[in-house]
Amino acid sequence: MIYSEISKLKSFIEHCRANEKLTVGFVPTMGALHDGHISLVKQCRAENDVTVVSVFVNPTQFNDPSDLAKYPRTPVEDNQLLALAGCDAVFAPSVEEMYPEPDMRVFNFGAVAEVMEGAYRPGHFNGVAQVVSKLFDIVMPDKAYFGEKDFQQIAVIREMVRQLGLQVNIVSCPIVREADGLAMSSRNARLTPEQRKIAPLIADTLIKSSTFAGRKNVGEVQDFVINTLNAIPPLRVEYFEIVDGNTLQPVTTWEDSPCPVGCITVYCGDVRLIDNIRYNYNQT
Repeated sequence: MIYSEISKLKSFIEHCRANEKLTVGFVPTMGALHDGHISLVKQCRAENDVTVVSVFVNPTQFNDPSDLAKYPRTPVEDNQLLALAGCDAVFAPSVEEMYPEPDMRVFNFGAVAEVMEGAYRPGHFNGVAQVVSKLFDIVMPDKAYFGEKDFQQIAVIREMVRQLGLQVNIVSCPIVREADGLAMSSRNARLTPEQRKIAPLIADTLIKSSTFAGRKNVGEVQDFVINTLNAIPPLRVEYFEIVDGNTLQPVTTWEDSPCPVGCITVYCGDVRLIDNIRYNYNQT
């Protein structure tokens, strides 16, 4: 079933719980779905009695109006994919349904939200917290599923859950990649055919850099990734940071963190792509 009204979705969920479908899993999306999203739906189905997926392009998390306008929207195809995946309920509200009044809440997530995406996209994570907290309040899920491509976003949402005292388990799921290594993303649909051939070099370069961990210092690995990608038109690195996988704070040596992660944002033409890789600093 597809619901566009909060009240009707809540009634559906209440009906499910009343009929002994007690665990509700939730996958929040902005639509333009791909196999990465569907992998989240499948895991959600396997672990819960009821699976709810939201499809909503949230305006408050876009700091660039043109980026919001260009964000791909494919509602017919999305609904078909979700039906095939066995989703029990699709929540596809209007902006007016989600925001009958402006959401004036301001969150403070501290250092975890101030680096990387937080520094380059002011207000982005506040908008994410606004919409995800609203969705959690509507769906009241036991578990919510997020892809690790948005590595920093997961950390921010976990902090939001902690601060608000929400009873939801945040489940992070591995990045799903195309056959050529490109991390699946709704934004990939905006790449030209030529850009699409070049974009997998982002993942290739990250993988190559992982072979240097422990043999080269952190700064040298960062320079390798940035310089390699910037030398390939039309790629342009916005940032590449190697951070602690828990605190998301930059590390200066491999010994600074038991779980270093390299997080990158690269423009391919005017399409903004993100990816990440985990490093094993004991690698030789």
